[in-house]
Amino acid sequence: MYQSDSECSNVTQLPLIDDEPTLPDSVAGAAPRRSPEDATAGLADHGPWRHHLVGLLNGALATELVCALRYRRHHFTSHGLASTAVWDGFLAHAGDEAVHADRLAQRIVQLGGEPDFLPDTLARRSHVAYDDAPDLRTMIRADLLAERIAIERYSAIVVLIGDRDPATRRLIEEIVVDKRHHADELSGWLVD
Repeated sequence: MYQSDSECSNVTQLPLIDDEPTLPDSVAGAAPRRSPEDATAGLADHGPWRHHLVGLLNGALATELVCALRYRRHHFTSHGLASTAVWDGFLAHAGDEAVHADRLAQRIVQLGGEPDFLPDTLARRSHVAYDDAPDLRTMIRADLLAERIAIERYSAIVVLIGDRDPATRRLIEEIVVDKRHHADELSGWLVD
């Protein structure tokens, strides 16, 4: 079950995907690429589609970087009887998020885009807020909320991509699988 904002008052849910780049009508019906081996096949003639896709992926990149930072902070600042197992879990999740960020950056480059690592705008571009929760339980709840927001956003991106770019869709789907695993683990920590 999603945590309410009152339970995680220090976590801000950002606007839904409606504020993100979407496909222009002129390319919405574009044919899917034909060759899964060629990462950009079928996209070369769809400049607006590629531009918007890179924008979506840069939003996901910012989200993964913020999540990695959140988990690292929680790793170093968590305290409590159960914190040893959770402490290690936070660090493992931070590593997973960094790998996601690397994969997204690589895909952005493959699409002819520029991965946006600019620290000054990172938090604003992220789908989730950075968290400064003071206690272990609030940290876990905040991270669970962030994972669920990312799952929702990334699932919407998968639907938006459809069959237009199977390589990017698979990448996002794989990240969603990891996000769901993180959410399940965080939920388990809350009941322990």
